[in-house]
Amino acid sequence: MAHSTPSPDAHAGQQATQPEKGAGPVIVFDHITKYFPATDGPPLEVLRDVSFSIPRGEIVAILGRSGAGKSTLLNLAAGLIVPDRGSVRILGRDTREAVDWRRVGYMFQDDRLLPWRVAWKNVALALETESMPAAERKQRALAALELVGLAAFADSYPHQLSGGMRSRVALARSLVGEPDVLLMDEPFSRLDAQTRGTMHRELLRVQALRQVSILFVTHDVEESVVLAGRIVMLSPRPGRVQRQVDVNFAQPRVGTPQTVSLTAELRAALEATHPEEIAS
Repeated sequence: MAHSTPSPDAHAGQQATQPEKGAGPVIVFDHITKYFPATDGPPLEVLRDVSFSIPRGEIVAILGRSGAGKSTLLNLAAGLIVPDRGSVRILGRDTREAVDWRRVGYMFQDDRLLPWRVAWKNVALALETESMPAAERKQRALAALELVGLAAFADSYPHQLSGGMRSRVALARSLVGEPDVLLMDEPFSRLDAQTRGTMHRELLRVQALRQVSILFVTHDVEESVVLAGRIVMLSPRPGRVQRQVDVNFAQPRVGTPQTVSLTAELRAALEATHPEEIAS
C-alpha cells in the first residue's frame, strides 16, 4: 500500500548536527530556492521553497518532468552548486562548507568510462585521490566489480562491454569507496527496457547488501515505483514538492497490481499539472 502526503517531509526543517554514521537523515533539503542566470531577462527560478529529507538506508526517487529541477537538486546535494535561499545538509554537514567525497558516490547519466582503461582501472579511478597504495586500489576495484557481477570482465576495455555491463562498471566505480550515500542522475535512461530491468534488480541487490542511502533522479514513473521507498514528485518549473509517496509494498514489484496502479496514478498526476497552475 502506498501512502502519499501533499506537504514536505516533517523532518525537513530539522538540522542534523552529527555527521557520523547512524545520526539523523543523510540528506536534508531545507526550504531550497535556486535561480540560474538567463541569457536575456531576469534570472530563471528553477526551484522554489523545496523541503524534504532522505532517511538513512533508503532509496528515494525525485520524479518530475524535464526542467522541473531534478538534477539541480542532485547537484545541490553534491555541493556542486549552492542554493540561493535555504540550506542543504549531507551527512550532517552544510554543503556550503564541504562534501566528504569519501562517503558520497555519484553516478551520472552516461557511464563516463575512459576508453583506454580496462574495467578495473576505470573503477580504481575513483580511489586515485586517496593516499592508498596501488595494490590496495586494485584489490578494492576488483572487489567492487565482483559485487556487481563483473569479476570475469575486470581486464576488458569499455568497447568490449555491452551497455548494461558498462553501467555495472559505472555502478562499481560509484561504490568502490564504500559510500554512505549514492547520488544517481538518471543512470539507466539510455539502456533498453530489458537491460534497465536487469540494472534495477542489480541496484536493489547491492543496496540490500551495503545498506547505502540512495537519492536518484528519474522521469520514468514506473522506475521510481519499482525502486524507491519514497517518491518526491516535483511540479513543473519552478520545481516545488507537489507530492510525496511512501512506497511500502514488498519487492519484487515489477508487474504487480500495486505497481501498475500506483504508476498509473502518478503518471496521471504528472500529466495533469501545468506550469501555470503553480506560477503564483
